[in-house]
Amino acid sequence: MDAKDFEERLRAFRPRLHRYCARMVGSSVDGEDVLQDALVKALRAQAEGTVVEDPEAWLLRIAHRTSLDFLRQRSRSRVVPLTENLEEVPMPEADIVTVGFQTFLQLPELQRCAVILKDVLGHSVEEIAAIAECTPAAAKSALQRGRAALRQLARQPEDTRLPLMSDADRQKMTSYVQLFQSGDFDAIRAMLAEEVKLDLVNRLKLEGRENIGRYFTRYAEETRWRFSFGAVEGRPAMLVFDTEGSPERPAHFVLLGWRDDRITTIRDFLFSPYVVEAADWARLG
Repeated sequence: MDAKDFEERLRAFRPRLHRYCARMVGSSVDGEDVLQDALVKALRAQAEGTVVEDPEAWLLRIAHRTSLDFLRQRSRSRVVPLTENLEEVPMPEADIVTVGFQTFLQLPELQRCAVILKDVLGHSVEEIAAIAECTPAAAKSALQRGRAALRQLARQPEDTRLPLMSDADRQKMTSYVQLFQSGDFDAIRAMLAEEVKLDLVNRLKLEGRENIGRYFTRYAEETRWRFSFGAVEGRPAMLVFDTEGSPERPAHFVLLGWRDDRITTIRDFLFSPYVVEAADWARLG
């Protein structure tokens, strides 16, 4: 497989890989960060001549290890050795209960891995064992225990993650959204820091106020979008709705970073619709 074919395969797998990473780390947004790191590792390995017989399983194995690295660095969950052969407990099989990311995050890592791979992505127990680098018996036991735990956890009320913002921070984000709503992009450009960075996720990255100007030009020319102040996984965000799509769910969202009254980072998920599909969000204004 040459480099071009490999990159096309990565693009095709990206939404599926994100579903795994997001549930493993408990966040759709952080899951995209983990996914990007995993894809960089995959591209580097491919460039170094790694031979891959099963690309999807190989990519999931990289995504799995990268997710664990993220969790250990952030100390967000208890680490359970992946090679632990858990005692097999007979439990009836059942469909996965629809649960949020924070509920998934309460499962030990191997149970979380097994449930996501089996009940979300449709892998066999043998494939789970290969990806998680454990025995099939451990994978099967983890799957059974994870399903049982999710059934219990799903009965508990899940916390709604809304941002804890100061009045000043709320006003800055609200003003940004209002300027988008009115189409005053010159005023928005005046809010940018000189060293502002734009991450148009899954498409391009730009730096500097002058280089980012064309980004706003595209929004100024497009009439299909409607903008609202909201939150995504507890983070203040601009929700973007598509008038040609569903009015009930944003098509994508934008996150901002600030230094005083200047915008230092813009992270726009326009070209990564799979992120908002899995994210917890709320309209706040």
